[in-house]
Amino acid sequence: MAAIERCSNFISKLSRKKTLEKDLLETPLKRCLTTFDLTLIGIGQMVGAGIYVLTGTIVSKMAGPGAILSYLFAGIAAFLSSLCYAEFGARIPKAGSAYTYTYVSLGEFWGFLVGWNVVLEGVVAAASIGKAFSGSVDALCNGAIRNGTITALGAINVPGLSPYADFVAFGAVCAVTAYVAIGAKASANLNSVFSVLNIAVIVLIVVMGFIHADVGNWSKEGFLPFGIQGVFGGAAASFVAYIGFDAIAMAGEEAATPSKSIPRAVGICMALVTTLYLAATAALTLLVPYADVSTSAPFPDAFSQRGITWAKYVVAIGSLIGMASGLVTNLFVVPRSIYAMSADGLLFRSLANVNEKTQTPLLAIAIFGLLSALLTLLFEIDILVEFLSIGTLVAYTVVAAGVIVLRYQPVSKSQFQFKPEESQAGESADESGEKRPLHSSRSHDDFGKLRGVFKSLPLLHHCDPGTAASSATILMAVFMGALCGLGLYAYPAIVGGEWWAILFLTILILAVIASFLVIIAHIQNTGSLSFQVPWVPLFPAVSMFLNIALMLKLSYLTWLRLAVWVAVGLIIYFGYGMRHSVENRPLSAYRQIVSYNTNDGGSELQSMTSDPVEVQPENPPKHAE
Repeated sequence: MAAIERCSNFISKLSRKKTLEKDLLETPLKRCLTTFDLTLIGIGQMVGAGIYVLTGTIVSKMAGPGAILSYLFAGIAAFLSSLCYAEFGARIPKAGSAYTYTYVSLGEFWGFLVGWNVVLEGVVAAASIGKAFSGSVDALCNGAIRNGTITALGAINVPGLSPYADFVAFGAVCAVTAYVAIGAKASANLNSVFSVLNIAVIVLIVVMGFIHADVGNWSKEGFLPFGIQGVFGGAAASFVAYIGFDAIAMAGEEAATPSKSIPRAVGICMALVTTLYLAATAALTLLVPYADVSTSAPFPDAFSQRGITWAKYVVAIGSLIGMASGLVTNLFVVPRSIYAMSADGLLFRSLANVNEKTQTPLLAIAIFGLLSALLTLLFEIDILVEFLSIGTLVAYTVVAAGVIVLRYQPVSKSQFQFKPEESQAGESADESGEKRPLHSSRSHDDFGKLRGVFKSLPLLHHCDPGTAASSATILMAVFMGALCGLGLYAYPAIVGGEWWAILFLTILILAVIASFLVIIAHIQNTGSLSFQVPWVPLFPAVSMFLNIALMLKLSYLTWLRLAVWVAVGLIIYFGYGMRHSVENRPLSAYRQIVSYNTNDGGSELQSMTSDPVEVQPENPPKHAE
């Protein structure tokens, strides 16, 4: 019995959820970022090395002019993920983004794993951009930096390491780290300047591309020279260019009016970036035939081929600005994730210390900025970029699942303020025959329960509210993974009509559909006062499927490196985080009640800790810029 009790206690610690603060707007950080600032933070992290470098490979090697469709499909997948981030960001305006959202909806263990992967993504992304920035500067100098360093210090002949010590990349990352430490507003202002210049350069590319367009480039060898498979392969590769909208949610704790500005900034950012990518790719493929597109510097080389020399140098400088913008936003975002995890006790608490003058977590900025700088100094860019996608896709998948779980939670497990209870008006006749309005309402207490017509279903009617929907979401993710794996690695057998492949394909498709139907058989919690993703659970489910499919297309070495990183994280969690978590208190502290505000008809959940949880104010207090 003692062993069973210890096991139960261990599982309860893994699944305990983060208790939100009394006032979600209260923070030691400075709330000074506007919708404009948040939008440019997202653009700054998204529009960088991806569009300037990656487009060449996708066009020339994978999709041809069909790369336009590749960016469109990748944009749709990213848009679905961004909606999930927007809902969580509006509900929980705290640093940590995917980590915090997962901690609140799925529990501490999953929250830590997602947060640890987000840290990996941010550190490696900053290092990769620093390396790309250095390579572009060296290219403008005709290789003088690389050759001079090797001549002075000698070459490094170790597989996987950079052939020379890249001091330009190291210095760039250190300089930006020092600037980011000054404060959120200073970082946002610098990023705004870089982002506006970056957008101007892309607009120049589009205008000049269409002015000098040759429509024959789309007809000589066809718009889809690599077929539809090439388009989808290009979509998987181009998804990296959309990584960055989560930076908007990460900065939520420093947003002045997060419930409004985060959804708006995410929507504007995604629409603008997708339009820029589609237009720039169209301009590139109209400038030169896809087979002549350079894989290293596609836009400058295309203008050079057409004899527009001045545009070549303008675009080259614009690419440096774009990378500098991405470097600023990555080094701005990573310490916020570290700060959130450390403040919760899952990482060392000293990393959550906020400097009174700058109102930034200086130690976290310094340590992880230096780590990114060391990576740029020692490693080659191809080793660094292998990590970029997988950590992000894991986070996107879990956040999408978290939205579904959150929407089917009963009131007793929720920590958010609700709208007034739904009321549907009808008419009835009294004894005199006069018609009077009749109101029927759906109580908030119905959230998470089975719909009336499904209450007799076996197994499901015995489950507590929200439990079946949560379990079905997890099972749906597992079945989606198996289905994507079968489709990717048994495709010839499926096309060939082999019985075993068709059988497994049918079973997995039915399993995914059955899990989805279990979810929609329950009453959805639509009572949130903030932004909500439309068409739940369909949109999050599609997002999960697309992200899982993209993850399974990554190499096994990427998965192996991820496993090593996760193993290090688990050592930290079980050795330190589990014991020092702020949620590591008796289970009696988690009792909850729901109170209904009779003044405005809303309702809120109060956690029975030392004090009741207060309602988030509708009009947040204004903070000095």
